[in-house]
Amino acid sequence: MMYVSTRGAKASADFEEVLLAGLGPDGGLYMPASWPRLPSLPASPAAHYAAAAAHVMTPYTGGNPSHADLFAIVSEAYAGFSHPETATLREIGPDLFLLELFHGPTLAFKDFAMQVLSRLMERALKRRGRRTTILGATSGDTGAAAVEAFRGREDIELFILFPHGRISDVQRRQMTAAQEDNIHAIAIEGAFDDAQAIVKALFGDADFRTRHALSAINSINWARIIAQAVYYYTAHAKLGPDARPSFTVPTGNFGDIFAGFAASKMGLPLGRLVIATNENDILARALETGRYEPREVTPTDSPSMDIQVSSNFERLLFEESGRDSSFVIEAMAKLRDKGAFEIPPSMLAPMRERFSAYRAGRDEAASAMRRLYQDTGMLVDPHTAVGLAAAQREQELRPGPMVVLGTAHPAKFPEAVKRATGRTADIPDRLKARLCGEERFELLPNSAKAVADTIEAHAAAGHS
Repeated sequence: MMYVSTRGAKASADFEEVLLAGLGPDGGLYMPASWPRLPSLPASPAAHYAAAAAHVMTPYTGGNPSHADLFAIVSEAYAGFSHPETATLREIGPDLFLLELFHGPTLAFKDFAMQVLSRLMERALKRRGRRTTILGATSGDTGAAAVEAFRGREDIELFILFPHGRISDVQRRQMTAAQEDNIHAIAIEGAFDDAQAIVKALFGDADFRTRHALSAINSINWARIIAQAVYYYTAHAKLGPDARPSFTVPTGNFGDIFAGFAASKMGLPLGRLVIATNENDILARALETGRYEPREVTPTDSPSMDIQVSSNFERLLFEESGRDSSFVIEAMAKLRDKGAFEIPPSMLAPMRERFSAYRAGRDEAASAMRRLYQDTGMLVDPHTAVGLAAAQREQELRPGPMVVLGTAHPAKFPEAVKRATGRTADIPDRLKARLCGEERFELLPNSAKAVADTIEAHAAAGHS
């Protein structure tokens, strides 16, 4: 299996190169040169999550790691999850299911990919005798999952940027209470999109990128996408071989729902993929109007979705344009220079055939959260509540089995949950243990130079 860049870089890369680089040399996102076929899981892997993960991911590794080595890696990665099924599917209403993805160490779906990614990267670096500097931006959960996965890892320095004052206290402390020397949390004066733009700018500086051996762990890293595709397969298997469920995904950076798209390209028989957005509704607007146009970021109760530039949408543009990298380059240039681009009708039509998109604001999400609690006694976090609201609207138009991705534990967002339901979720012991350390982070202006200078300073201190 080889990989190509969405922006047409001529040199292809293998899995290990894609894993360590994150972004292509031209700033594009890596995609498999072709889609392997895997219409469903055989009975045995479907019963064990680690086996399912190895089965789905192996076609993408090109034998490095081998299936046996990959199975050992994912088995270790998921051993710390608190639920025996790892990703459990719970029926919450007629033809309505919640896929609980919050039983990992940081209580968010990001653990599914990050716990695997850290082990794959450490393995690759040891094989190559290299070190790397990981640079990422987070709207909340990615940073916590990355800190937990990479803390204390050999040959890896992690710098994670987050928007100052725009994530929950729990999300912040999960990053800043880490005491390991290889973990560096940086608060940026701005929104997530500003932090993400800094990351892209530093990756675009070829000299800086090479000097610090930069790697990416955001969902721009292909290994994260394919690791997240696994739970679409396991959920489908639990519903039965003849099922054709739709999936509703609370969506910010478009990575988690693109994992479902990847599963469908591999042949998994899915219904529709439902994009659930909060007030930052660029994806819903893009599918409705055909114009991709970011606006000012609005802070909400679901901060991990407070994003106006959804990086993984570039992958969908590449695929639906017939893998036309020249179109992608032109669209990204228009986005940078003019603040928007148009999606041609020939691309918009197949997108609308596969995807639905809805905007659920604070009140609608809170109502969905409250209704579920009243009906079932279950609490969900505000991101999942956005998904529930969108799923209800989709089912009114297109009845049928619907799986809503439960992306985070309600204990991570106690204020929003209490406002909606009058209750708060108990904090699991594994989370309490990670919140008690003294906070360590740097507050920097919205400046790529300021972040670059900080990374340079740490590197100089480390080599002195």
